[in-house]
Amino acid sequence: MIENIAAALTYDGLILRGGFTFADGEDAPFGLSGAAAKSVLLVGQAGAAPWPHFLRWREKQSRTVANPLDTWSRRAIGAVAEKFGAHAVSPSDRPYLPFQQWAMRAEGLKPSPLGILTHPQYGLWHAYRGALLFEEEIAIPEPDAAVHLCDTCAEKPCMKSCPVDAYSEQGFAHEACLGHVRGPKGAPCRTGGCLDRNACPYGTAYRYPADVQAFHMAAFAHQY
Repeated sequence: MIENIAAALTYDGLILRGGFTFADGEDAPFGLSGAAAKSVLLVGQAGAAPWPHFLRWREKQSRTVANPLDTWSRRAIGAVAEKFGAHAVSPSDRPYLPFQQWAMRAEGLKPSPLGILTHPQYGLWHAYRGALLFEEEIAIPEPDAAVHLCDTCAEKPCMKSCPVDAYSEQGFAHEACLGHVRGPKGAPCRTGGCLDRNACPYGTAYRYPADVQAFHMAAFAHQY
């Protein structure tokens, strides 16, 4: 089943990002029928592979569609869920589900200084778009031990490139970042993405193109 699900996801440039079985007594979300889920498979992307698929869909939609990438992701993952008898959930669903904790459990990843999980191959250029919840146990391979690249990075350029030092050991200075991005000196961030994220030396082959980064930055600047 896992191989078939992975094949179905490639139609929209998406990939399986691992999964796990909930432990007995664990507070698991609901599956398709309303019973507690027993297994979860995470769905996401590496690099910007889904972008052309998203753009083709968006060309046919009204420009008034709110949160178009989330809407597209729900449609794409929901279609796969329907085919395989799963309940599809999204990171933006309310109440929020612990997607980052699920991702760390499924793939053995750790957060970077920017908060984004660091992948040993993709660096910071990956994302989780949703998950498939099953009410039966699925045999899911254990993840390989992941090397945390940030532990071997002495220079930490991701902490030194932001003009307003938005990221530090104290956390993310949200208001400083937002004010800069919206301001007259924020054009490089608006058009090319977060300078700290782009400074990371890992996974550069998967770096999002400038138009993809600009899309995400515009969503950040206008929605928050």
